[in-house]
Amino acid sequence: MKFDVDIPVRIFSGRGCVARNAGRLTLGRRAAIVCGRRGARTSGALDDVTLLLEATGAQYLIFDKAAENPPLAVCYEGGRAALAFGADFVIGIGGGSALDAAKAVAAFASNPGIEPLDIYDPEKLTTPSLPLVLIPTTSGTGSEANPYSVLTLPDGKRKKTFTSAYSWARYAFLDPGYTISLPRAYTISCALDAFAHGIESYLSPRATGLSSALAIYAMGLIWNVLSRRPESFTYEMREDLLYASCAAGIAISVTGSGFPHPLGYPITLLDGIPHGAACAVFEGDFIRYNQRTEVGARKINEIAAYLGTTPETMAGLLPELSEVRLEFSPGQIEERIELVCNAKNYSNSPYVINKDEMYEIYYRHFSNK
Repeated sequence: MKFDVDIPVRIFSGRGCVARNAGRLTLGRRAAIVCGRRGARTSGALDDVTLLLEATGAQYLIFDKAAENPPLAVCYEGGRAALAFGADFVIGIGGGSALDAAKAVAAFASNPGIEPLDIYDPEKLTTPSLPLVLIPTTSGTGSEANPYSVLTLPDGKRKKTFTSAYSWARYAFLDPGYTISLPRAYTISCALDAFAHGIESYLSPRATGLSSALAIYAMGLIWNVLSRRPESFTYEMREDLLYASCAAGIAISVTGSGFPHPLGYPITLLDGIPHGAACAVFEGDFIRYNQRTEVGARKINEIAAYLGTTPETMAGLLPELSEVRLEFSPGQIEERIELVCNAKNYSNSPYVINKDEMYEIYYRHFSNK
């Protein structure tokens, strides 16, 4: 058993945690705020942040083009805007896409001579990213607590993860109040994403004692909410989901994710399925394939016992909650599998699926023949 961990981000939590820790928010005099066009505003987080910045005399630029599944080109544009503004730190506000975009913007802004795809080449990132503050308004990715930035490549059909030692936040603020405005369907999708992080981390060969403890803790909080199939979410439920998302985000910072993630990317980018729901489609497959191994079966039984359920109940409920209903022709299935068949995630579980099994999974879920 290993117990390795490296978590340089300091996390503050609770209602009003941004205002209570206002001195931590300002890491310089000129902030580039990276967000989307809605979530940061409707949650109230953007107003809170800008008021606090103004109170300290800090200037800020709002770059609000961080859409879902952030395109690499948009992040590059944000980096150039931050550079032109003279930003000396970056604040990301929003869902996982906005937080991931903020990490990329911080890297591009401090490395002005690089081209967009150079962000994936450590030898070309010669200068540390601008300091980061991250404030989530959803409960799914845990991006505030890990160094990953998942970006959409220029072809619009593939995602690729950027990460570096400098893409961690300096501070993260977890205020459950900022998630209250999130609609029910999106709340469920985000929770499914966080659960995916938990179960995929727990089964990873790279799991440590600490990552496993965080992963199963997160799954317990999420299952307690989702298994009730709530029509609405209380503040306490949203609080549990936000903290679970962060815990699972820390867990995958240690282990990485498993095969439901790459299998889900095509139906997100090509078919518009939200990321969490797209992952959940394949969590039943993840459970059943890994039950074929001794280690996988043992770990899945441990999870089920902790949740007070059965492996088969988990394998059924997670895809059901995704509510994904798609049909593809054989050619469309082939197109989607070819986009993701070489991802590294497939080896990150006790059972390693092969390409034929990827096709089998897609045909079982989506074949129109």
